[in-house]
Amino acid sequence: MFLNRRAFGLLATMSTLVTAGAVLTVPPAASAAPNTAYVFAYFTETPDMSGANYGLHLAVSRDGLNWSPLNQNSPVVTPTAGTRGLRDPFVLRKQDGTFVVLATDLNGTDFGQNNQYLHVWDSTDLTNFTGYRRIRMHGLNTHTWAPTAFWDATRGQYGIVYSANNGTDVLMVNYTSDFRTVSANQVYFSPGFPVLDGDIVVDGSTYYLYYKNLSTGLLYGARSTTGAPNSYTTYTSGLRQGNAIEAPLLLKTNEGTGWRLWADSFSPVNNDFYAWSSANVAGNSWAAMNQRDYTPPLNAKHGSIAGISSAEYDALVSRWGLPNWTRLKSSNFPDRYVRHANNVGRIDAYPFDPHQDQMWRMVPGLADSSGVSFQSVNFPSRYLRHSDYAIRLDENDNTAAFRGDATFYRVAGLADGAWSSFRSYNFPDRYLRHTDYLLRIDPISASSSAADRQDATFRVTP
Repeated sequence: MFLNRRAFGLLATMSTLVTAGAVLTVPPAASAAPNTAYVFAYFTETPDMSGANYGLHLAVSRDGLNWSPLNQNSPVVTPTAGTRGLRDPFVLRKQDGTFVVLATDLNGTDFGQNNQYLHVWDSTDLTNFTGYRRIRMHGLNTHTWAPTAFWDATRGQYGIVYSANNGTDVLMVNYTSDFRTVSANQVYFSPGFPVLDGDIVVDGSTYYLYYKNLSTGLLYGARSTTGAPNSYTTYTSGLRQGNAIEAPLLLKTNEGTGWRLWADSFSPVNNDFYAWSSANVAGNSWAAMNQRDYTPPLNAKHGSIAGISSAEYDALVSRWGLPNWTRLKSSNFPDRYVRHANNVGRIDAYPFDPHQDQMWRMVPGLADSSGVSFQSVNFPSRYLRHSDYAIRLDENDNTAAFRGDATFYRVAGLADGAWSSFRSYNFPDRYLRHTDYLLRIDPISASSSAADRQDATFRVTP
């Protein structure tokens, strides 16, 4: 019903504003280093829900495309009131340089619940979360889903926009100065058809609102020069990847030269992220990105992205830790990852269950510590090894033969030097590759076909 979101707070200069006859002085934004990295906030689900967790998860990235989950992809904080679970977390950098986190008060998939509240936390740098509370947004007999927030310089307040139903599906707004008390709710966007999952980014003097049209099932962009309620005009064509999509997440890159639009596909399988890129958000020119170019956080659903500094990135990694496992992404089938199934090595389209089948600890090679061996996370006594050239997941019997079969040398990718290939320890002319999605080791050389070299090339990613 609702899934993905952006949070790229804009720091403003000191201004004095007049609202409702009173003078409101807005403090200057805290000085901060330029944003050179990103943080992603989300919750998790998998197709059969075995990987579902409705706490706040964080991931970090240097490039905003390939993400490393923090805290071993476990939540960094979980609500303690209301449903005691969240969906759709939204991270906003406020005018003072600190963060606020908003989230839907919904634990699981019972979308029939009518809940008038949002979860809220404060945080200086996302290494700690304080002031937990719930704020009541309205008195209607309806939901309060998928919050987004933005600084409205004209009002000198933040707008909190969320999905609700007042006879039809609309986006509502409440205004606030402190994320503790809010103004009365009012309709923010109701274009004549039902809408869901709004996400707002302010760029200069233009407010961009991306949303889902429930009548068509497509994502659209609207814009306004004031950001006022009911001031938006849709300007893009409809977008979709996968069979069904929702939760647009609009992001201006840290470099300031481009834009990305993320969204969450829930069909044919649950939680499959897709992305588009554009050099000009004001145009109608979104291009679908190749999944080879990005890797969302493992099992992520309906998230938000905020720009952070290098120091903030380092602090997050120091506080929460990077994964102690990796995944191997296929070069020529970038929606597929190396996994074991019935003790057979293969590549399958992610997401799938059990999701742990794709998680590996790359340990020093069992036969040569300068190589690597792939230890299963969910079956830690088992390793990938070749047997009659086919790759299996087998119990380590600690024989010399097993150790040799389970050891590989990581080298520059045969099809892409920025990726990786894995040469067999005891058959040095053979490399790990997939054939008809099954893994094996085969002879591959510089004279091998491009397809063979691609089959033997993988991205090592969390």
